[in-house]
Amino acid sequence: MNIGDRVRLMSGREEGIVTRILDQNLVEVTIDDFPVPVLRSELVLVAPEEFKAFGGSELAPSQVAAPRPLKPGKPSGKATPAPVTSTTSPSGSTPVPPKPAPAPPAPKGLYLALVQQTSELLVAHLINNTDADVLFTFGEERNGQYRALASDKLAPKAVSQPLGHRHLKDFDQWSTAVVQLLPSQQNAPTLFETLVKRVSFKASSFYSSRREAPVIKREAFLFQLDEKPVAPIPVPTTDEPKPAAAPVVDPVKLRDQIADKLRGDAKAVVPAPKQEPVKAIVPPPHEVDLHLEALKPEGGTEGLSNTAILELQVNAFEDALSRALATNMHEIVFIHGTGNGTLRKELHKRLSRNRDIKFFEEARKEKFGYGATLVRLK
Repeated sequence: MNIGDRVRLMSGREEGIVTRILDQNLVEVTIDDFPVPVLRSELVLVAPEEFKAFGGSELAPSQVAAPRPLKPGKPSGKATPAPVTSTTSPSGSTPVPPKPAPAPPAPKGLYLALVQQTSELLVAHLINNTDADVLFTFGEERNGQYRALASDKLAPKAVSQPLGHRHLKDFDQWSTAVVQLLPSQQNAPTLFETLVKRVSFKASSFYSSRREAPVIKREAFLFQLDEKPVAPIPVPTTDEPKPAAAPVVDPVKLRDQIADKLRGDAKAVVPAPKQEPVKAIVPPPHEVDLHLEALKPEGGTEGLSNTAILELQVNAFEDALSRALATNMHEIVFIHGTGNGTLRKELHKRLSRNRDIKFFEEARKEKFGYGATLVRLK
């Protein structure tokens, strides 16, 4: 059972398409645009011949992924023209509607086509609308990581097997398609260059790319991979003219020119500014007093709000803790006082989220009462 196979549930008449292999026993089947995980043992493959014998069932034949490379098909018959609504002019004559212009034939080239199997599910194919064989590798790129998905040889005027499925509902998460192409032709007198094309799908240009795809003669979201013609690289022959000889360089003149250049550069050299030496980190004292009088002994705290005072105390706590960790201290005591407990709760909340803290507890009560916290560092 492969991606793209049409299957039917053994416990019912529902049919769908395999769009993802989840594991050895579980696959994802898209039924009426909804992906559903189903056990392999609960599924049976639907043969293409069943359409000819019974006329198909819930899914239209255009929604079925072909297990083999697609081939150009012949029209099944004449299309029934759509009724044209015409208006009668005041004089009584009926205007004749203009005939629509025929769509221009698709140019030769190599294409990535996303063909709709259902209204939400697309299947990717490579189309070789040239006269040469093409060796290709198809993969995807996401966050700078590349993953190859398929590689094969594509004959002229042929279409590859399904290379992957994409859901329109996940359009924003689509990865970049990466295609590497090497055309080749037996007994060709020239070489072809390798093409590497990355197709990033953007909503502004994706929906305007829908048109009839060459070879398969079906509508698809079409992206040409060789905007410029694949130019052959000429093989050098003995009849080609030899390149012109390199000019002779006088070593004396070259030495003088280099010396003049160095002298001129030496005059223009600006001395680099002196770098200040990196100051060593000073460890904090073993006991850090966070009272406002200890942090601002010179005063100047009049008019400070409670929020500003708390921010000043927390900043002093963070500075002392970071310096204690940087200097490999084993423990440190923070004196925060009792008060209403706001500062104590804030310090304990920050300590509980720090992974470099082994544990913290109330400091010696006989010395600090309940107004200090002992922090043991890793």
